[in-house]
Amino acid sequence: MTESTPRSLQDLVAHVGRYPEEAFLFVREGLGFASERVHGEESEAHKHLQKFVLENEIDWSDLAASYHAGELPEELTEAIDQAGGPEKLNRHVSGRELCWALRDYAMQRWGLLARVVLEAWAIRRTQDFGRIVFGFIDFDLMRKQDDDRIVDFEDVFTFDEALGPLPGRGCPPHDRQLPAA
Repeated sequence: MTESTPRSLQDLVAHVGRYPEEAFLFVREGLGFASERVHGEESEAHKHLQKFVLENEIDWSDLAASYHAGELPEELTEAIDQAGGPEKLNRHVSGRELCWALRDYAMQRWGLLARVVLEAWAIRRTQDFGRIVFGFIDFDLMRKQDDDRIVDFEDVFTFDEALGPLPGRGCPPHDRQLPAA
């Protein structure tokens, strides 16, 4: 973010311009769900290191390099060791992994209504998840790796196949008579 003034969630919603606040909150919460699914539960050591990375505006690879060079304070070196070593620092998830985790998170939260809730927020394709994520990235509220691209979110799955059709679509009419037994 080039400005020194913090931007609000409302600013982010206006910047992206398609989705309500609830959609952004869902994706942000879902990122934690995805990271835990891919990497396991976040330890206190990871939380401490995450805070250090954010406060010092450095990348995980920079932290690992400083660890290997012996340039970190003992407290940080111990936290890295407790976290499983420098190769376990980065809890990044790919766009594809995030899409599937968001699908599962929605199903966990809303069950069969997951598709209806996402549709109400104008989330109709996996690309919509990508637009929200890259909005967060534009505002420096999420970080990406050098090889992360918005196209990573394209056509990961269709909502019809992953969440089922919307009520009223693809269902037989209710007024049909069943054949006599």
